[in-house]
Amino acid sequence: MNAPSTWKDWLYRFLAMLVGIAVRILFRFRVRGREQIPAQGGFLVVARHRSYWDIPLVAVALGGRHRIHFVARKTLLEENKFLAFFVRLFAIPIDREHFRLEDWRKVLSAIQSGKIVGIFPEGTTQRPQRAHPGVIRFAERTGSEFVAVRLEARGPYPPKYPFRWPQITAYISAPFSLRDLEFDLGEISDRHERYQKLADLLMERIDRVGLEGAPLLQEIV
Repeated sequence: MNAPSTWKDWLYRFLAMLVGIAVRILFRFRVRGREQIPAQGGFLVVARHRSYWDIPLVAVALGGRHRIHFVARKTLLEENKFLAFFVRLFAIPIDREHFRLEDWRKVLSAIQSGKIVGIFPEGTTQRPQRAHPGVIRFAERTGSEFVAVRLEARGPYPPKYPFRWPQITAYISAPFSLRDLEFDLGEISDRHERYQKLADLLMERIDRVGLEGAPLLQEIV
């Protein structure tokens, strides 16, 4: 059973509705595959990280009823007062540079309590950046599934302010497990190499969302 909604859940839904209106105007935003989102929480939402816009776009793609607890670097609390407000309310702040047991437990606890946890495996918008294998370890420890979101932009993304805004479609995958990724893993004996390869396979899976199989029904946010 789902836990009763809290005031933070209702505020999240309200903000998702407002942001949804904004991104429909700015990005002509569309969503495909929302019907594939699991009814229950306790799964990991993963996407590539190219812009701060990724966060509200992924949140709107899943909809206000699927509250995402994004893993965020805690330095945002000091760097940006505007973002700090939302990080305190809706995110799981961690020390990305000096990841500690406390950070590990916070993320694990959120997943195990049935929350939807959002992770950008690359950890930063700067390129080039290889995916961090921590996301694989979270899935392995909790047995949780992944739901991947691919943002397809027609035009410059991030936007070129003030007038060049891309048209964006969000593609949402059906849930898949760590075992699904392991089918393509091959023989790897080193544990750290195995985690890294699985993280790379996860990013490849993200990049294929909406490009394979039968067409998904389109929804307008």
